[in-house]
Amino acid sequence: MKNVDTIAVLDFGGQYAHLIANRIRRLGVFTEIHSPTASVKELEGVKGIVYSGGPSSVYEKDAPAFNPEILSIPVPKLGICYGHQLIATQLGGEVTPGKVKEYGIAALEIKEQNHPLLEGIPQKSPMWMSHGDMVSTTPEGYKVIATTKDCETAAVAYDEKQIYGIQFHPEVTHSQFGSKLLSNFIKICNCSASWNMKSYLPLITERIKNQVQDKNVFLLVSGGVDSTVAFVLLNKILGPSRVQGLHIDNGMMRLDESQKVLEFLDAHGMKNLIVNDASEDFLQALKGITAPEEKRKRIGATFLQVKDREMSRLKLDPSQWMIAQGTIYPDTIESGGTKNADLIKTHHNRVKEVLDLMESGLLLEPLADLYKDEVRLLGEELGIPHNLVWRHPFPGPGLGVRLLCTNGTHALPKKEDVDGLIPYLKEHGVEGYLLPIQSVGVQGDGRTYAQPFLITSKSLDWKECELFSTELANRFKAINRIVKEIGADSSEEPVLIEQLPTRAAFDSLRKFDHICTEFLQEHDLYEKIWQMPVVQTPLQINQKPCIVMRPVNSSEAMTANFAEIDFNLLEKLWLSLKEAGAGSLWYDVTHKPPGTIEWE
Repeated sequence: MKNVDTIAVLDFGGQYAHLIANRIRRLGVFTEIHSPTASVKELEGVKGIVYSGGPSSVYEKDAPAFNPEILSIPVPKLGICYGHQLIATQLGGEVTPGKVKEYGIAALEIKEQNHPLLEGIPQKSPMWMSHGDMVSTTPEGYKVIATTKDCETAAVAYDEKQIYGIQFHPEVTHSQFGSKLLSNFIKICNCSASWNMKSYLPLITERIKNQVQDKNVFLLVSGGVDSTVAFVLLNKILGPSRVQGLHIDNGMMRLDESQKVLEFLDAHGMKNLIVNDASEDFLQALKGITAPEEKRKRIGATFLQVKDREMSRLKLDPSQWMIAQGTIYPDTIESGGTKNADLIKTHHNRVKEVLDLMESGLLLEPLADLYKDEVRLLGEELGIPHNLVWRHPFPGPGLGVRLLCTNGTHALPKKEDVDGLIPYLKEHGVEGYLLPIQSVGVQGDGRTYAQPFLITSKSLDWKECELFSTELANRFKAINRIVKEIGADSSEEPVLIEQLPTRAAFDSLRKFDHICTEFLQEHDLYEKIWQMPVVQTPLQINQKPCIVMRPVNSSEAMTANFAEIDFNLLEKLWLSLKEAGAGSLWYDVTHKPPGTIEWE
């Protein structure tokens, strides 16, 4: 952007590459994302460069390509995780697999308290790690300015060349003083803070007008925050006569969700929205399907089929209409939508049919560069009511990714089959076992599909659960998620059953989800917790379904902490769920990473 101080972020495919840009923007400095292969000319005028993390190892043959000349640009540079390792190897250092892979909170110990990069950060502070490799030999000119228990080169500096490297992720909210470190880097770059969402609105307005030209826009409105902000934004920029909203009831919505969406938007002046009940189409498309990726792909494809049918019914000329959706950046990065990113899970708005529209220039995604917190700020800038902007996020596939499906026959490792797990549990005095199901996770910027571990010990408090959860996921590859038992109908281990995506199964989950939502509202917790997916597993106790609650706090959806709810209140919730037919209530105590917010 002309006449604005800019810091460039080189995207090596890390889950947090755009989060770095987001965090720096929130500190008032404009950022632009660039390919690591960008030319020096493309980066002309930037006042600093950040090398992002990424899912690869620098010593692998298929490591991301990069332009080595970028390192010679005479501006300050900050390498984060993979970026730190890459710069070190460019300058003659060595990177090797770490003895311990760090995923989660690590205690950073500062060795040089007065260093400009670490100014104002306590000597010991919690920072977020997500790596398996480490810089084992530093290049000439480097000095170590901070360490952790398992990483001797947690922060390094080459002051003469203004090159800095950190193994942890300052951009994630779990790094308590991460924003301070980024602020220090901004200061080193001599940037002025002049960027905010108010200044972004004219930019996005110009971009939408240039992309749409004289066409009209057909928007799929799920009713969630993102699509609602996109709908209001397009109405404001293009006018209601050029925008048509379609809300599709896919049979996987929350209780009375579709009717509430229509009533709410209608009450706030959005008259150009129609609702189509296509639940039978989706149920037919999902019939007998159990694999999470296949479910997501079929849901995404069916959305577009219903859209085509509705456009035909309305006699809309496809050549005069662009398709819009409220995609935000996490949907893109987790679907492997940037060149170096690993596939975590395919979002319904990133299936092949959507990518084909994008390739043809017929797809409009006005929020695709933004994170959830930025979307909400934009929504407030547009004057959208507070209670609408701050509703809990709800995925496009809805309950389709919260009903875990299986044919009930697959065998997974038991506790005794995982080497070293039983001695570890005895050493820590924790009781529990592996659940015979799997869920999606993200570790070291890559996708995992592994088993949850159920803690049955009653005595563990939330802090102990957090520490145990982090340790367990770090040490055992078979585990990427940890849940704590709040209540159970029996002390017997649950039984795996066949669970398919049927209307009856979704109705069951819808009932339990509604009870949990009412619980949050009744106890004034709804706005204190960012999101709470409710999952129905294919496990039963006394022939009753085992339910998981997943309350998390986040701002941008790329990282999240599990939220803590008073145990006495949870006992009351369990009694309500038990009365409604649940066999157990489990509480997900996994941060993201290593566990994604959704289980599928």
